[in-house]
Amino acid sequence: MANTPVYLGIDPGLNRTGYAVIGVGATGPRLVEAGVIASTKGDSLAERVHEIGSGVKEVLAEFQPQSVAIEQVFSHAQYPKTAVLMAHARGAILYSIQESKIPAVHYSATQIKRLLTGSGRAGKEQIQLAIQQAFHLPAPLEPNDVADAAAIALCHFHLSRREANWQID
Repeated sequence: MANTPVYLGIDPGLNRTGYAVIGVGATGPRLVEAGVIASTKGDSLAERVHEIGSGVKEVLAEFQPQSVAIEQVFSHAQYPKTAVLMAHARGAILYSIQESKIPAVHYSATQIKRLLTGSGRAGKEQIQLAIQQAFHLPAPLEPNDVADAAAIALCHFHLSRREANWQID
């Protein structure tokens, strides 16, 4: 895989962090691997954050992506605790990426949804369908964390290619 660009998308979460690795094939992007890095419920916050960071380090070491795309933290006024917990996981992920000396980019959920579906308000099912179609999968990626990570990686793939083409002109 060292010869072709590899993109990693990460959907941060404290319970489950989704990840997706995209390679570049002759006909465009192809899904190489996708999964979740789960933390152990009942463990301390520090242990759970460490599990997420260590899992990301393993993925980075195995696939050696040229860059990583990660979803930005968003919060709903009625669920501020969720944003704080996600921020803990995101911090561990960013630390692992930085230690690996791999460039990271950040996308909002709205940016990702708009690029892949045409609507910044697309639902989870629309994202899963867009990913299923883009990679010619027999079924939608499950759980949502994995589909979201694939969406982040695919968004980054397209925007990176577009930016490279702009630089050529």
